[in-house]
Amino acid sequence: MIKKRKTNSTKNSKFTPGVLVLENRQIFKGIGIGYEGTATGEICFNTSITGYQEIISDPSYSGQIINFTFPHIGNVGTNKEDHESDKVWTKGVIFNSEITNPSNYRSLKNLDLWLKKNKIVGLTGLDTRSLTNFIRDKGAPKGTISNNKKGNFNLKKLINISTKWPGLNGLDLAKNVTTQKKYIWSGFKTWNKKKGFEKNKNKNFKIVAIDYGIKKNILRYFSNFKCDVLVVPCQTSAEQILKLKPDGIFLSNGPGDPAATGKYAIKIIQNLIKSNIPIFGICLGHQLLALALKAKTKKMKIGHRGANHPVKNLANDRVEITSQNHGFEVVKESLPKNVEMTHKSLFDNSVEGIKLKNKPVFSVQYHPESNPGPQDSHYLFNQFINLVKKNAKKKRY
Repeated sequence: MIKKRKTNSTKNSKFTPGVLVLENRQIFKGIGIGYEGTATGEICFNTSITGYQEIISDPSYSGQIINFTFPHIGNVGTNKEDHESDKVWTKGVIFNSEITNPSNYRSLKNLDLWLKKNKIVGLTGLDTRSLTNFIRDKGAPKGTISNNKKGNFNLKKLINISTKWPGLNGLDLAKNVTTQKKYIWSGFKTWNKKKGFEKNKNKNFKIVAIDYGIKKNILRYFSNFKCDVLVVPCQTSAEQILKLKPDGIFLSNGPGDPAATGKYAIKIIQNLIKSNIPIFGICLGHQLLALALKAKTKKMKIGHRGANHPVKNLANDRVEITSQNHGFEVVKESLPKNVEMTHKSLFDNSVEGIKLKNKPVFSVQYHPESNPGPQDSHYLFNQFINLVKKNAKKKRY
């Protein structure tokens, strides 16, 4: 049993003025939380009602300021186990309500203190519904959030900063968030209530994961399936990867414009496809695989971010409720004849999954590893591992 822990919890007692300035000169006033400073990025919204620590620590949010639509954020505190990355890359956060003292047996630190420690600028007390409606109607804007104890804001300067920020189009952020050197995943499995994180002692298959901004829960799922996972930097060549003799190759999630990352990733993936080794991609990995197969990607108006997105599996007509986080999509009309669309969004009919017809290669736009989110799509890991088993058997005989 996991023992109840002492919680480092302090309520944000001092009022710190804060402000959000959008590129169109619209201004939202609020209360500063987290790290005192200024941050600029794309303002997006996430509709999840749980898992704020996992969301904020997801590297895919690099370059973005997250507006949470759920009003009560921070009520279960933070802990050391729910990080999706060793470093937090999110630019900033926006909440509706004040962060309260946490009430959860796993909590170790108040969210406000956690934001300060990770140097994440935040605002609370905003009309997040109004901001969400603006994003929904006008698209995800560029913006700057700032907070300081004196409340002195040069609004003209903040507007200028927002306007001059280049945005996510054409921005390769994978090279910023990727690991700097290859490493073997520790082997921890997904968390369970009784035992926490158990370690995988039996490693039957070797998976090489290309890190474009990989979430730890993806690695944990591979441990569930008794895989030995070697994580490599995003610019590792196909030749170097194949020398590692993997049974399967994984293309991870990550931030930024897939076309920008594709300038080096496409050639690597194309050479890996030629090897006939099973390949599985998630999120940015899905987009990069599509680009490698001669399809196209484009920026979405608002993107998909939340844990309640319905996706239809076109093979069996089943609907999966999925966790999503992306601002770019694969253009359906650009898919070549040898690529089959396997899943589609029931929100906007956008491409949510593809597979190469003549090779063990497939990908999905959403996050089957969840964390946070529903667990309807875990079967995709099983699907990949079955392909890996077949490949491993071929290698032995």
